[in-house]
Amino acid sequence: MNKWLRMAFFSVIVRLVVMLAIGLNVRGRNKLPTKGPAIIVANHNSHLDSLTLMSLMPLSLLEHIRPVAAMDYFMRNKWLAWFATRIIGIIPIDRGVSNNPLAGANAALGNGDVLILFPEGSRGEPEKLAAFKRGVSLLVKRNPTVPVYPVFIHGLGKVLPKGSWIPVPFMCDIFVGDVIEGKNDPDLFMADLRQSIEALAAQGKFPAWE
Repeated sequence: MNKWLRMAFFSVIVRLVVMLAIGLNVRGRNKLPTKGPAIIVANHNSHLDSLTLMSLMPLSLLEHIRPVAAMDYFMRNKWLAWFATRIIGIIPIDRGVSNNPLAGANAALGNGDVLILFPEGSRGEPEKLAAFKRGVSLLVKRNPTVPVYPVFIHGLGKVLPKGSWIPVPFMCDIFVGDVIEGKNDPDLFMADLRQSIEALAAQGKFPAWE
């Protein structure tokens, strides 16, 4: 049942919202993974980030696309927790647990899933990259052969900014970069990841955010 509810939600509701509320310009869409295991890493400004990225993927891959998010955002409400984990497919990360909080993400990669991660951790100020947390580097070190796809998202922070639940139509851009191969050195990996996402952002030559 959950599988079909999830398919209906993304094929009808999500894609309708993306078409009506977002003027979406995607560059490098052909670089997105067509199968797992894989990791998509993007900047984070809106609750629509994961849903929009998932809408770009083929529906045949939907059951294997798993956004990763902090558990405390949605686990306080049982219905929201059910919707987040069963319909959206989120892998919850308990940030208060020190004993391998990434176990679920590692297991998903072992199952051939495509993960969506936001290294800033939480939604930041629109169009300003916050510091990257190192969790993604630990995941890559554990899974060095899994390809990492850097993505820069521009505009969704205005469509559905932090604190808002009503989308506002606005032209948005998504840039998909070349794969970053996993590295055993977390510092080198994080430097390459940051550089890749900043380079994608620079391609847009966007004016200052107002």
